[in-house]
Amino acid sequence: MNPLAADLDHVLDHTRPLWEELRGERLFITGGTGFFGSWLLESFLWANERLQLGASATVLTRSPQAFIAKTPHLALAESVTLLEGDVRNFAFPPGTFSYVIHAATEASAKLNTENPLLMLDTIVEGTRRTLDFASQCGAKKFLLTSSGAVYGKQPSDLTHIPEDYNGAPDPLDPNSAYGQGKRMAEHLCALYARTSSIEMKIARCFAFVGPYLPLDEHFAIGNFIRDGLKGGPIIVKGDGTPLRSYLYAADLAIWLWTILVKGQSLRPYNVGSDESLSIEEIAKQVAAQIPGKINVEIRTITKPDKQVERYVPEIQRIIKELGISPLIPINTGIRRSLQFFGG
Repeated sequence: MNPLAADLDHVLDHTRPLWEELRGERLFITGGTGFFGSWLLESFLWANERLQLGASATVLTRSPQAFIAKTPHLALAESVTLLEGDVRNFAFPPGTFSYVIHAATEASAKLNTENPLLMLDTIVEGTRRTLDFASQCGAKKFLLTSSGAVYGKQPSDLTHIPEDYNGAPDPLDPNSAYGQGKRMAEHLCALYARTSSIEMKIARCFAFVGPYLPLDEHFAIGNFIRDGLKGGPIIVKGDGTPLRSYLYAADLAIWLWTILVKGQSLRPYNVGSDESLSIEEIAKQVAAQIPGKINVEIRTITKPDKQVERYVPEIQRIIKELGISPLIPINTGIRRSLQFFGG
C-alpha cells in the first residue's frame, strides 16, 4: 500500500481532465529525485496506471543508483527511464518528447552561501541546456519551476507579493545568486519563445510542506519536523516573527500539472499558500501534533524597531485564471508529513 495513496487520489481527483492531453505522450523531467520531482513522478505514475494513459517519463539524474536506493518504486517503474547526467551538459536522449519539465536546481542555502557561482551556473546553464533539448525534441510545452526569490526582499508593508511586483534581488549581494539565477532562467524562456513554438509555463514557487521535504536543509518547517520527531526541543534560530506560508505537497502537484497543461505561455503564476503564519506559530503547530510535551525554544529576542519580514504570495491570478486554490490546510499538511516521516 502506497503511504501517499490518499494524497495521490486527491491529486488525481483535481487533475483528472488534464491527463487526456498526456495520453500516450513522452515526458522529460529534470530534478526528478528532488522534492518537486518526487511529487511529479508519484502523481504521474498514479494517474498513468489508473487512467491507463500509456505515457512514459524520462528522468534526468546525476546518480541513478542513489535514486533507486531512495525511491525504488519510482526509479524502477516500468514507464520511467533514467538518464544519467548533469543538467548543465547532459546528452540528449533520442526521440520526441512533447512535454519538458525543468524542476532541477537545489534550493540550498548552504550552496548559495558557500559556492554561489556553482549555484548560478547550475540554474542558468541547466535551464539553457534543457531549453536546447526542448527545442530539439519537438516539445509542445515547457514548465519551469521558478521561485518567489525572483522578487527579492518582500517590503514589510506588502502583505502578499503579486506577479506584477517589479522588485528584484540585489545584484551586488552574493547571497542573491539563487534569485538572480531564477530571474535569468525565466528570461531564457522568454528568449527561446521568440524562436520556437514551445509554450513556456512558469511557476514561481514559494514554501511547502509534505512528504519528501528535506529535513536537514534551510526549510524551517522541515527542521521543526525533524526536531519534533527526535523528541524536541524544536529550535527557532531567529526570533520567530518572520511571516511565511506553506502549501501542502499534494496541492503543489495539482498546481504544477495544471500550469503545465492550462497555464498561459510566459505568464508567471505564484505557487503557494496565501495564509501567512509566523515562524513561531508554525513551530508551535508542529509541536502540538506530536504526542507528549515538545518544547519550542526561540533563540533570539525581537528588536523593538524590527520591521516585519514576509515571504507570502498573492495567488489571485491562479485562482481566477486556472480555477485552483489551496485545498489541504496547514495543520493537516503537518500531520501527514509527521506520519510520513515516522511520527
